[in-house]
Amino acid sequence: MKYSVVIPTLNSGDLWLDWIDAVKAQSIQPETVLVIDSSSDDSTVSISEANGFNVKVISRSEFNHGATRQLGVDTLKDAEVIVFLTQDAILANPDALKNIISAFNDPKVGVAYGRQLPRLEAGLIESHARNFNYSSKSRIKSFADRHKLGLKTPFVSNSFAAYRRSALIDAGGFPCNTIVSEDMYVAAKALKKNWLVAYCADSLVYHSHDYSMFQEFQRYFDIGVFNARESWIRQSFGGAESEGGRFVSSELHYLLKNSPILIPQAMFRTLLKLLGYRLGLSESLIPHKFKRVLSMQKSYWKQIS
Repeated sequence: MKYSVVIPTLNSGDLWLDWIDAVKAQSIQPETVLVIDSSSDDSTVSISEANGFNVKVISRSEFNHGATRQLGVDTLKDAEVIVFLTQDAILANPDALKNIISAFNDPKVGVAYGRQLPRLEAGLIESHARNFNYSSKSRIKSFADRHKLGLKTPFVSNSFAAYRRSALIDAGGFPCNTIVSEDMYVAAKALKKNWLVAYCADSLVYHSHDYSMFQEFQRYFDIGVFNARESWIRQSFGGAESEGGRFVSSELHYLLKNSPILIPQAMFRTLLKLLGYRLGLSESLIPHKFKRVLSMQKSYWKQIS
């Protein structure tokens, strides 16, 4: 099965060499690695070209989570499967790409995503979040699972996800006007078209973030904005409230066992995430200039101003 990799970049820094080494170590190499670079100031482009990658340079104002990924799809017309990674997601073993591609041996699978492990230097709160959201057990999700899984049914991560071209076309491609979660948008569309979504627990990347409390707030504000503007997803799949409750309970037990002193910080973070999400859901009531302050995705608000 022909597959290619698309990677949006911006000033990828020292981690870029680790990313390249991990891709080159894969047991099954992609036909093409397409780097879509948002006019980096560092050596991202020159290093990419020196390693044989195809490079497209766009202006920073052109970048959009969905539209930039669709540009990759439109460029790689011969790829049956397209794998998307982010520049901070480092493949964890030589079979990571092989394993995620193997999910498409089932002709009904339209979307697949891999398991994210916390960075080696991650703290306990950061590590728990990854371990909670990415279990060690693979599973296949269908539209019928919405009754049991709710909003977790179309959950996919753009840091390490793969798409069958025909399923992506059937789903209408990546949206060009979402603030975040273009991956969930496509998965939801594909599920409604009766494609399956595969979670591949044996396809591993190292990827997590040490967000500040305000960054956590901003991230959940953006998720709230997405859910407000794409309300059809919650209407089709249900909400995430029960999953949020499970996360808080799991985090409390984890920290009680490993570091109780972190519990106040974790609970405050939870309150900030909830506040950010609720404000995002009500973003239509917030003046435009304040949305840019509350949001992590500053460029999005410039594009729609």
